Formats: sequence, C-alpha cells, structure tokens
Amino acid sequence: MRALIAVCLAWFSLTALAGEGDPVAGEARAKICAACHGIRGISPTDIWPNLAGQKEGYLIKQIKAFKDGVRVDPTMAPMVNPLTEQDIKDIAAYYARLE
Repeated sequence: MRALIAVCLAWFSLTALAGEGDPVAGEARAKICAACHGIRGISPTDIWPNLAGQKEGYLIKQIKAFKDGVRVDPTMAPMVNPLTEQDIKDIAAYYARLE
C-alpha cells in the first residue's frame, strides 16, 4: 500500500510540472528563442540544443534552473529573467508539441 501511495505521489508531482502551458501563447513568447534554437525548435548549429519534441516537464525544469541561477549561462540569463511562471509553462508546452 505504501508503495502505491509513493508511486501516486511521484506521478502527481511530475504531472504538476507539465500540462498547464498554452502552446499558442508559448509560440508567440518563444520567438526570441528562435535566434539560437531555431524557428521550429531545431537549432541551426550544434552549439545550442534542439528544443522541439523535448518533454514539457524537462523544459520547465531547465528554464527554471537558468532563471534561478542553478544553471549558469551568460546567454540564457537575460533571456529567462523576464519570464513569468506562466511564460515558462507556455514556452515548454509549445516546444514539447513540435516534432
């Protein structure tokens, strides 16, 4: 029984990261990302990662890590600092739905 409860709690905490974003709003907000990550989330160079098709929860976690300073990158900091929680969810939802 405890194992079932633990699994349920883990599942709920993971799904709380995803599924709340608006991909249409995310597409509009992600235009600034296209310079490095490509218009449809496919980077034009191997210097920057592709974002298209990444899992929504993963993208949320990584964007928040840049915003919170857990991940440090001088290029990403000014891009993520003005983002709201909803912006982050929307951008993640947009990229997660791209192929």
